[in-house]
Amino acid sequence: MSSEQTFGGEWTKAKLDSLAKYLRAYTKIFTRNPHAKFFTTVYVDAFAGGGYIKEETSDASLQDLFPDLTEEDTQGFIKGSAVRALEVEPGFDEYLFIEQSQERCGELEKLKAAHPQKVIEIKNANANEYLGEWCKKTDWHKKRAVVFLDPYGMEVEWALLEKIARTHAIDLWLLFPLGIGVMRLLTKRKPPPPEWARRITTIFGTKDWKEEFYSTRPTLFGGETEERDAGYKAVGNFFLIRLKTIFTQVAEKPLVLRNSKNAPLYLFCFAAGNPKGAPKAVKIAQDIIGK
Repeated sequence: MSSEQTFGGEWTKAKLDSLAKYLRAYTKIFTRNPHAKFFTTVYVDAFAGGGYIKEETSDASLQDLFPDLTEEDTQGFIKGSAVRALEVEPGFDEYLFIEQSQERCGELEKLKAAHPQKVIEIKNANANEYLGEWCKKTDWHKKRAVVFLDPYGMEVEWALLEKIARTHAIDLWLLFPLGIGVMRLLTKRKPPPPEWARRITTIFGTKDWKEEFYSTRPTLFGGETEERDAGYKAVGNFFLIRLKTIFTQVAEKPLVLRNSKNAPLYLFCFAAGNPKGAPKAVKIAQDIIGK
């Protein structure tokens, strides 16, 4: 299982448990509701991995870069999102797993073979590109979907979120890399360099983050300097506000995923695009992840 992803800690289990609970609730609604039965349901895992997650974080390079974010080594494997989605009952009508690594796609093919009764499509592709096209080409008069975006870093672009929202038919679970990504690019003593700034803009979909996060202050020598005065909470709230500009409804209190030192790593966010189903979907999601 050399192609498997690495376990990040208890927050990994919290994320996967929350997702599985929502998928069970979602499929029950579409199975039992006479009006919902009309739709074909699809589960989409855009960074699907290989199916299982290795329970260790012994990567020396990771420890060197982020010593405060690593956990003690453990052993074994846990079921990843793709496996958990396939085990949910009553289940989805279709499954779409997108993975850029050919090796991990090979593991997904084995997973597909182990579930011959399921309709599973595996795509070896870039998630931003393929999922965006899939959203545009799908007939949303007949389909509804849950999309899970669990990027390996900061790969998810705002342009993809806009395409997902425009379907008005997708419930989105998104892992936003708050402490492990965005906050590291938002340098404290001065604005980030151009390359980092462009990446931040790609994630938020606007350049307004600079005005929101940084303030101009006078120096001792009569000049001016810009410093970041926004912390984790302010940056997270800004992202939620951005989500609300494109989705029908967004869970107000995302699940904050922290490491063993209580440092916030990610926000596990939920957004619903369908106007009719959004209120109930958000209530279910918020009850699962807590308030």
